[in-house]
Amino acid sequence: MDALFPPFYTIKTNQGIINCQIPQIMGILNATPDSFFSQSRVASVAFALQQATEMIQEGVNILDIGGHSTRPDAVPVSEQEEMDRVVPIIEALKANFPGIVVSVDTYRLKVAQVSFQAGADILNDIGSGNMDEGIFDWIIKNQIPYILTHSVGTFQEVHQIPNYGVIIEDMLSDLLKKVHYLRSKGLKDLIIDPGFGFSKTLEQNYQILAQLEQFSLLGAPLLVGVSRKSMITKVLGISAQESLNATSALHMAALLKGAQILRVHDVKEAKQVIDLFQKLTENGLSNL
Repeated sequence: MDALFPPFYTIKTNQGIINCQIPQIMGILNATPDSFFSQSRVASVAFALQQATEMIQEGVNILDIGGHSTRPDAVPVSEQEEMDRVVPIIEALKANFPGIVVSVDTYRLKVAQVSFQAGADILNDIGSGNMDEGIFDWIIKNQIPYILTHSVGTFQEVHQIPNYGVIIEDMLSDLLKKVHYLRSKGLKDLIIDPGFGFSKTLEQNYQILAQLEQFSLLGAPLLVGVSRKSMITKVLGISAQESLNATSALHMAALLKGAQILRVHDVKEAKQVIDLFQKLTENGLSNL
């Protein structure tokens, strides 16, 4: 399958080159009181450092810091509160682990800017450039490593379901326009996230995962974030706390379909999945 763009599978950050041809693990640290999985919440800088220490020991490659829950029915917080939550953690991570790559999970330009001043290396934007004016201009001007997530509408609309025709085709069309624009303006370091749970039904989430290889046409590393999400818990009738085994099953499926970055709550178990996947590929298994 030929990519629509020349493939770029390395991401240059302030911490050096990330080679996404080797599967990477992004560990979730939520500086929020209301994220859907309570064990991902870090209520203080000290606890964030404790969790980060454990994740680094378990093999994490990127730490993703968010100060604004994106779960269904989440109430937006002010820009200032979001900054107050994430900036001290980013500063502490950089002071204590100067070599770790830090991603900031925000759709707001101002929050992204102050987070990068504090030491962030990657912008993880669930807004797809739509939720705050000037995101694309800023990342292009400053060559910000950027995660382009597929979603539709404003933050308040992100859990509504658009009237798709054929969902994969519609997603690819939307992402293709944005990738073409960003590449044409010189942005080099780009990651694609299909946006599981954002602007999709449960069935559509599984259609996307089953056809994930289609997104390799965009010529950028693919990030998959399905960890403990409702697309798992609703099918199985379990809680997020009970969903680790099922999450691991979908992580292997994602790797087999071309995922190169797993965004996870549980680093140790994700690393085990990746190690087994690599052992299979060493012995002749093709993931695409």
